[in-house]
Amino acid sequence: MLPSSLPICERTLRAVLLDRARQYPIVTVTGPRQSGKTTLCRSAFPQLPWVSLEAPDVRAQAVEDPRGLLRQYPDGALIDEVQRAPELLSYLQDDVDRRTEVRGRWILTGSHNLLLLKAVSQSLAGRTAVLNLLPLALQELPAAWLHDLPWTHLALAGGYPGPLHRGIPLEIWLGDYVATYLERDVRDVLRVADLRSFERFVRLCAGRSGQLLNLASLGADAGIAHSTAKAWLSVLEATFVTFMLQPWSANLTTREVRSPKLFFWDTGLLCWLLGIRRAEDVALHPLRGAIFENMVAVELLKHDLHRGRRPQWWFYRDAKGLEIDFVQVDGLRVRGMEVKSGETLQQAWADPLRTWRERLMERGQDPQMAVVYGGEGRGAVRGAEGLPWRGIGEWLER
Repeated sequence: MLPSSLPICERTLRAVLLDRARQYPIVTVTGPRQSGKTTLCRSAFPQLPWVSLEAPDVRAQAVEDPRGLLRQYPDGALIDEVQRAPELLSYLQDDVDRRTEVRGRWILTGSHNLLLLKAVSQSLAGRTAVLNLLPLALQELPAAWLHDLPWTHLALAGGYPGPLHRGIPLEIWLGDYVATYLERDVRDVLRVADLRSFERFVRLCAGRSGQLLNLASLGADAGIAHSTAKAWLSVLEATFVTFMLQPWSANLTTREVRSPKLFFWDTGLLCWLLGIRRAEDVALHPLRGAIFENMVAVELLKHDLHRGRRPQWWFYRDAKGLEIDFVQVDGLRVRGMEVKSGETLQQAWADPLRTWRERLMERGQDPQMAVVYGGEGRGAVRGAEGLPWRGIGEWLER
C-alpha cells in the first residue's frame, strides 16, 4: 500500500525555470492538467500576481479587453491556462517589445501542447522560453518511496501530485480527472462531440500502450473512421495524455519499421484506464510488460524535459523483428536499452542489443547498452549492464 499522503516534493524543473526567467521576458510552462504547473510557478515567483483564465470573468476580459487586463499588472504576472485566451499572446508581444530590458516579467502556463505552442510560435517566437512540466518523476519522489516500494506500486500511483499530496484515493481522483478532462477539454475546448465514443477510444489506446501505432486497426475497433482516429489521437497528444515515440533509422537494414509507438504520459492514468485498481493486479496483468515499458519510457523523457532539454530518445525495429526498446542518440554518443518487467536478470535479454551493437560496430560506433529490469541488483548481461529500474536516473546522469 502507498502511504496516505506525500510531502510536497522539490521539482527538478524549478532551477531551470528560474534560470530561463533571467534570460527571457516570458517563460511558458506547458504540461498536463494537475501536473503541478501552478504550484511550481507560484512558489518560484511569489512576487508575481496570479491571474487564472479558468475564471469566466477574467477569461472574458482577456478576450474582450486584453490591453485593459495587462494594464492591471504593470510589473508582470503569472497567467494560468493561457490557451483559454490565445489572442492575449499578441498583446503580450507588444508589451515585451516596448520593455525589452525586463526579464522574467510574465510567466505563462498552459495545458494544451499543440494549441498553445502554435499560438506561442506565431506571437512570441524569440521572446519566450518553453518548458514542460510532466507528472512527478521517480527521482522527485521521497527516497523512502523509491527505496521501499516495488515498481508495481509506483506504476499504479503514477505521478500526478494531487492525489499523492492530499491523500485522495487514486481510483476516485483519476475517475474525477477523466470526467473533468472529457467535459472541460475534450468537449468545451477541443470540440469533440461524442464523448462516450471518445472515452472508449482512450481506453483502446491504453490497451495498445507500448505497441506500434496502427490507426486503421484502432479506428476499426473503436468504430470510427481512420480520419477520426487520427484527429482524436491528436487531441490526446495536444492535452498531454499520450505521446508518440518515433522509430530511429540508421540505415542498418533496407527495411526498418516507420510507425511510431504509443505511450501514456502517466502510468497511474494508464492503469486506471485498463481497469487496474490494485498493485498486485499490475503484477498479474497481461499488459504488465507494457506498463513497465511505459513507466521507463516516461522516466527517460522526464529526465530531459525537467532539465530543460529536448529528449533524444527513439526505438529501433526492423522488418525481421530485431527491436531495441529505447535508443538515445546525443551527439556522438549512442545508447541502447532493453526493458523487461521480470525480477530475475536473464542473460538472453541482452541478445537483441548484441546484434544491434554488431551492426553499429561495422559503422565505427560502439553504443553503451543497458537492460533495465523489474528486480534488484546490478550485473553484466552479455556485454550490457543489467540495471534495476531504480537505477535509471543514475545511469542517465553518467
